[in-house]
Amino acid sequence: MQSARFLLFPFAVLYDGVTRLRNIAFDYGILKQKSYDTPIIAVGNLSTGGTGKTPMIEYLIEKNHGKRIAVLSRGYGRSTRGYREVMISDSATKVGDEPLQFKNKFGDTVIVAVCEKRVDGIGKLLAAHHIDLILLDDAYQHRYVKASEYILLTSYDKPYFKDYILPAGNLRESRSSASRANSIVVTKCPEDIAQAALASFRTQINPTHEQHVYFATISYAGYMVNAFNKVALTELNKSVVTVVTGIAKPAPFLKYLKKFAAIVHMEFKDHHVFTSSELAVIGMESLVITTEKDFMRLKPHGFKNVYYVPIQTAFLGDKL
Repeated sequence: MQSARFLLFPFAVLYDGVTRLRNIAFDYGILKQKSYDTPIIAVGNLSTGGTGKTPMIEYLIEKNHGKRIAVLSRGYGRSTRGYREVMISDSATKVGDEPLQFKNKFGDTVIVAVCEKRVDGIGKLLAAHHIDLILLDDAYQHRYVKASEYILLTSYDKPYFKDYILPAGNLRESRSSASRANSIVVTKCPEDIAQAALASFRTQINPTHEQHVYFATISYAGYMVNAFNKVALTELNKSVVTVVTGIAKPAPFLKYLKKFAAIVHMEFKDHHVFTSSELAVIGMESLVITTEKDFMRLKPHGFKNVYYVPIQTAFLGDKL
C-alpha cells in the first residue's frame, strides 16, 4: 500500500509547492493575518487526523480552569453552515461530534462554537461574550488568524518527521512547517516508554531553541458510562463485547479494552455517520462499547446498551 502511494510522489511535489507558496504569502504579508488582544491558542497537526487533538483541547480547558474560555472548531461533518454556538441539546449532525463532546463534558463553564471561517467565528464570539482565552481546534493550517501560541501535535506511531506530503504520505504541509510551533507534543506514547526513546525522538524533532517538546499518552478511565449507568471495566470479566469505532486510529483503544474483554470490532471511518441499518445492528447487541467521540453521534438514539470510556491526555515528565 505504501509503495503504491509513492507512485503519487509527483503529485506530492506539486501539493508541496502550493502549500509552500501559501505559507510564503502569509510570512511576507501578501496574505493578511488578523491578530487579537484576547489570547488565542491554536492546536493542530501537520498530518491528517489521529494525533489526539480532542483530548488536548480538553486538557487545556482544565488547565485554564477559572478563565472564561471559548473553543472554536470548524465542526467537521456537520450538516449546518456558518457560525453556530453549541448547546448540550444539539446533535452531532448539527455541530460536529468533537464540539458537542466539549460542550457535554464542560457545560456552561466553556463556550463552544463552530464556524468554517475562524476570523468570522472569533469576531462573533468576542462580540457576544467577554472571553479570557480562545482555543482553536485543528487550526495549525488556518493562518488567516494570528494566534498567540501554536501547539503542534504528532503521534508517536507516525511522527511527522517520518511522513511525506499528500498524497504520497499524510502530511498537509511540509515537515519544515513545524518551525511555526511554540510547543511540539508527541502524543499517544506508550506509558512505559524508555527515557532513551524519548531522547531519540527529541533529537529527530530537532527543535529550535525557542521550542518546547513534550511527551504525552492517552489515559483511559477504568470504567464505562452512558446516560443511564456507570460500570467498572473489571466487571466485564473477559466476556465478549462489541466495540464500535469511527475514529482515525482505534488501535490504542482496542488494546486497552482487550485487558478486560474479548473484542468484536465494528470499525468505521473517522466521523462516520451511522446508517439506519448500522444503528439497528448496534441496538440489537447486548453490550456495545465505543469512544467518547463516537458516543456523541450515537447518543441521540437513546441506546441503553451503548457505553463509552472517558479519556484524557496524560503527560510523561514535563507538562505543557
